Amino acid sequence: MVGFLQFAEHNFYYSLALLAKCSNGNEAEQQSTLEKVAENQKLMSQWAFHAPANHQHKYDLVEAERAKILGHLDAITYYDKAIQGAKENGYIQEEALSNELAAKFYLAWGKEKLAADYMQQAYYCYAHWGAKAKIAHLEQQYPQLLTAILQPPNLAITSTATIPLTLMRGVTKSSSNQNLYLDLQAVMKAAQAISQEIELEKLLATLMQIAIANAGAQIGHLVLCQEEQWLVVAQGDRELVKTLEIPLEQYSEIPKSLIYAVGRTQETAVFEDLSDSVQFANDRYIITHQPKSVLCTPISRQGKLSGILYLENNLTLGAFTSDRIEILQLLTSQAAISVENARLYQQTENYSCTLEAEVEHKTQALNQKAQDLEQTLKKLQQTQGQLIHSEKMSSLGQLVAGIAHEINNPVNFIKGNLIHTENYVADMMSLLMLYEQEYPQPSRAIQDKREEIDLDFLFEDANQTLESMKVGSDRISKIVQSLRNFVRLDEAEIKAVDLHSGIESTLLILQHRLQASENQPEVRVIKEYGDLPLVTCYPSQLNQVFLNIINNAIDAIRDNLQSSKYPEIRIRTGVIDREWLRIAIANTDSTIPVSLHERIFEPFFTTKPVGRGQGLGLFVSYSIIQQHRGTLTVRSQPTEGTEFEIVLPIY
Repeated sequence: MVGFLQFAEHNFYYSLALLAKCSNGNEAEQQSTLEKVAENQKLMSQWAFHAPANHQHKYDLVEAERAKILGHLDAITYYDKAIQGAKENGYIQEEALSNELAAKFYLAWGKEKLAADYMQQAYYCYAHWGAKAKIAHLEQQYPQLLTAILQPPNLAITSTATIPLTLMRGVTKSSSNQNLYLDLQAVMKAAQAISQEIELEKLLATLMQIAIANAGAQIGHLVLCQEEQWLVVAQGDRELVKTLEIPLEQYSEIPKSLIYAVGRTQETAVFEDLSDSVQFANDRYIITHQPKSVLCTPISRQGKLSGILYLENNLTLGAFTSDRIEILQLLTSQAAISVENARLYQQTENYSCTLEAEVEHKTQALNQKAQDLEQTLKKLQQTQGQLIHSEKMSSLGQLVAGIAHEINNPVNFIKGNLIHTENYVADMMSLLMLYEQEYPQPSRAIQDKREEIDLDFLFEDANQTLESMKVGSDRISKIVQSLRNFVRLDEAEIKAVDLHSGIESTLLILQHRLQASENQPEVRVIKEYGDLPLVTCYPSQLNQVFLNIINNAIDAIRDNLQSSKYPEIRIRTGVIDREWLRIAIANTDSTIPVSLHERIFEPFFTTKPVGRGQGLGLFVSYSIIQQHRGTLTVRSQPTEGTEFEIVLPIY
């Protein structure tokens, strides 16, 4: 165990020694030093985890020195943590070292007031530890930081009866002033209690309690100067201290004339019986309360007044003796430093809170911007998809219009001439039959020709041929009409239509894909039509939805032929609650994974191989149904196939 402790101490001081000389080396040497310190800190971190009371403050002090080398402001936090940790766990020598290094850090930063505070704490700790040579070294090297200790300010006492005050100093200056105080340990404990508070409200309460107790007062009031205004910030007794924030002009619990006088002269005033004072006889508080023993002392640092402490004892005349005044004067010197530190800490905390709030605000703004950009991108994708769809439909409409025009003219010509041809053939057949009746014995040449052309067959087949030509031309007309109905170029406005007609037109257009081929069976279409009313809609848009869904169903069936020898598509329609109509298009030969159900309606999302789909069909269909204030949903089960359901309002 002893060996381990020695090893831990070596690790600690070795790291500090490396960091102390780090700034003197070149860049490569500094990097090597920092890497070695980092290795040491890994071990120290492990030890601190298992025994924080012994090692955590060591780890924090090395981190503070490393942060100082790297120029990181978190060195401030690490110095304070190291000081607090060493103090709480009784490592007074390392508390002293932490304070000394913190003082050097602030001194290098140009913060001499803060440096003086930490250096004085280091001085107290070294003195308590008994390190006479070290405190002599500090007196020699940093006298400007130890002025409050080495050259205590003279106490100017004003009272109706002057109280002589004698400082108890050591015999010689070389004694390093460790006997300066009446009770060094008591004063150090009180000063440390004041110095360790960094929150202003707690500091004020601690300061008041210590001042009241050490001075022998009953009650006390603390006045601080904040932004060129005097404020009463604390008042209380030995049992309870309250923090306030009341302008001195509005406060009636202390003699304001005395406070202003001490503020002007910056000298301590002590009264055996303030009620007998001629100088302040007209003060309203003195007239009303008749205070007896009073001590009023300035709190200042390097000649700058920061506050005034007012103490009162009405039980005893002359309660504030010279030794109590001396202790109080020393404590107020520490109080001036601590108040300044607490204010700086409070400003830092306020700045930190403001910075955190600003960062939070900026983060929220960035998140909002990201969401806005995401929404904008989504809208752009939707717009792009709709533009592509619109362009495709426009091109398809123009193509269909051209086809309809080019086909309709010759088809109408054929249909018109078929009527005449039918009449002509009938007339010729009637004439031939008349010839046979009038000349039953034709010549040999006519007889041979009659047999060659099989006139009896011609009589029988001519009408069938003409009939098939009529059927074919009618079918061409129906196909052209279906194309026109599908695109409905003349129906850009909303109107009432029969949706069954649109479904039938779509099926006719896709008939070639439904028929059997050499390697593919026929896809049967089972229709279970209900009694649908006319629906007010954009017909061409809904026809596009039917085409997309049925076409996808055919693709799914063709891609999964092994699952069924008799593929089928089932189309069901009906009315729901007299307000909605339902169109369900299902196939039993393919399924869509549940994980993809929410994505299949996204633009440019497709499960088809590259080159076989753009991922716009279902997205466009979904958008069209939404535009019609309806819903488009999908249900897919491994044993039941996939069904797309369209629900539209009946206008």
